[in-house]
Amino acid sequence: MAQAKFAQIKQFILSRIETGQWQENDRVPSENQLTELFSCSRMTTRRALTELVDSGVLERTQGVGTFVAGLKSQSSLLAIRNIADEIKDRGHGYSVKQLELKQIAASAAEANALGLEVGSPVFYSVLVHCEQGMPLQVEERFVNPKLVPQYLEQDFRLQTPHEYLSAVAPLTEARHTVEAIMATALLQQRLAISATEPCLQILRRTWSRQGVVSFARLVHPGSKFKLTSALVKQ
Repeated sequence: MAQAKFAQIKQFILSRIETGQWQENDRVPSENQLTELFSCSRMTTRRALTELVDSGVLERTQGVGTFVAGLKSQSSLLAIRNIADEIKDRGHGYSVKQLELKQIAASAAEANALGLEVGSPVFYSVLVHCEQGMPLQVEERFVNPKLVPQYLEQDFRLQTPHEYLSAVAPLTEARHTVEAIMATALLQQRLAISATEPCLQILRRTWSRQGVVSFARLVHPGSKFKLTSALVKQ
C-alpha cells in the first residue's frame, strides 16, 4: 500500500505541473497536507517529494517550503525559450519560413536520439526563423510520432514547434550540446551567409514524462547570435 501511495503522490504532483495548473516557482502542498490528503505516513510523502527534488522537478527551501523548479538542462543552465518570444522581446519583427514538414525514416543518429529503431518513421520539419526579415536560426527537428501523432498536421507559420510541443507534450527534461561549426552550402543559402562565416550549433533533446519527444538541430550565424548563461549557487 505504501508503494501505491508513493506513486500516487508523485503522479498527483507531476500531472498538475504538466497541465500547467502549477507553474514555475509555485508552492506545492506541504508534507503534512499531502500526508493527510493521501492518508499515508509522512515517510511515504517525504520519499515522493525527495525523489522529485533529486530529479529537478521540485526545489526545496529549508524553513520555507517546496516549489516547482524551473526547467534546466542537465549540463548547463540554458533556458528553453521560444525564439519568437525572444525576438519580440527585443522589440523586433519576427517571421518564419516553413521549408519542410514530412515523415521520414530515422537514420542511426536520429533513432538513437529518439530511442527508436533505425528506419522507424519519424516526423521531420525544417524552419528558418527570421529577425527583422533576416535569417537568425535554421531549426531542423525530428519528432517522435508515438508521443506527438498530430505534428504533421500543424502550420508552424502560426506557432513555433516549441509552442506546440510545450502544449501537447510538456517538457520535463532537456539536454544540450553546443559547438561551433562551418556551414554547409545548404545552410549558407538558408542563413544568407558567406562560406567563411562560422555558425553556432545547438543540439537539443527534450523529454516529457512519456519519453523523448524531439531532437532538434538549431544553427545560428556567428555574427548574429550569442549564447549567454548564468551560474546559480545550489
